[in-house]
Amino acid sequence: MSCGPAASYILAACLACTGSLSLAAETGRCSSDWMCIDALAQADTVELKAANLSDVPITFTLRVRTRDMTVDRPATITETLEPKQNRVVMVLTRAMPGGNYRLSYDWTVGSKDAVHDEAHVYRLPYASGESFRVLQGFGSRFSHTGLEQFAVDFRMPEGTPVHAARGGVVARTEESNDTGCWEDGCGQYANFIVVLHDDGTTGEYYHLQQNGALVEPGDRVEAGQMIGLSGNTGHTTVPHLHFAVYRAAEWGTTQSIPVRFASADGIIEKPRRNARYPAT
Repeated sequence: MSCGPAASYILAACLACTGSLSLAAETGRCSSDWMCIDALAQADTVELKAANLSDVPITFTLRVRTRDMTVDRPATITETLEPKQNRVVMVLTRAMPGGNYRLSYDWTVGSKDAVHDEAHVYRLPYASGESFRVLQGFGSRFSHTGLEQFAVDFRMPEGTPVHAARGGVVARTEESNDTGCWEDGCGQYANFIVVLHDDGTTGEYYHLQQNGALVEPGDRVEAGQMIGLSGNTGHTTVPHLHFAVYRAAEWGTTQSIPVRFASADGIIEKPRRNARYPAT
C-alpha cells in the first residue's frame, strides 16, 4: 500500500517548488521525519540531494520538470535510500538565463530491489488455534487486483488480537483514527502496522482499531508475537484484517508478493475465499 496496501492507503507526501539559479543557497523540502529533497544552487547548476531521515530503507520516486535547463539523467527516477543515507540524485544545468524547475516526489518503506525469501513459510496473523473466514484471497476481484493481488482479508471482530506473521523490525505504525468508510479518501483513516523483514520486504497489517498498535517503531518483533488489535478503520466495509507482504515500487506504492502460510491443516499455497484456516 505505501506505506501500505492499496493506493488509497498510501501515506506519503508530495511537493512542488520552483528554483532559480540566481539563488546560491540550499533549500530543503521534507516529508515529516522521513525524507527530504534539498536543492543546492550554484552559478550554473542545481544539485538535488535526497536524504533518508529514518532508521529503515525507503524507496522514493522523484520527477523534475524543467524550462531552459538540462538534466543529467532521466527526469523521473525511482531509487532506494538506506537508513540515514543522503546523496546527490540529480543535477540540473542551466541552458540559458532564467531557467527554472518544478519537482515532485513520493516515498514508501522498503527496498525496490528486495529479493523475497521464497522458502519462508508465514504464520497466519492471529493466535494459535484460532481461525477466521477469508473474505478475499489472492486475486479476488472486489479489490485484490494489481498491486493488491496477493493480499488476504480475514473477517475478524473488532479487538481481535493480531499476531506477527513473520519477524522483523517495526517501521511504521498509525493508531489515531476511529473512522471506517468506503468513499474516496477513506484510506487516510486506516490504522496499521508495517514490519520490515530481513529481506527488505514489508509485512503490513491494516484496518486496526483506534489505539490498536501494541508495538512501536524500532521494536524487534518475532513471528507469532501479538502486535495489535483488529478493527474497521480506513477504506473498509466490515471489520477485518488486511494482511500482505510487499516490495516497494514507484510513487509511494507497494507491490504485493505471493507467500505461503502454515496452518494446522498444512501449508496454504493460495488462500481461498470463505475458507477458514486454523493457525499453528
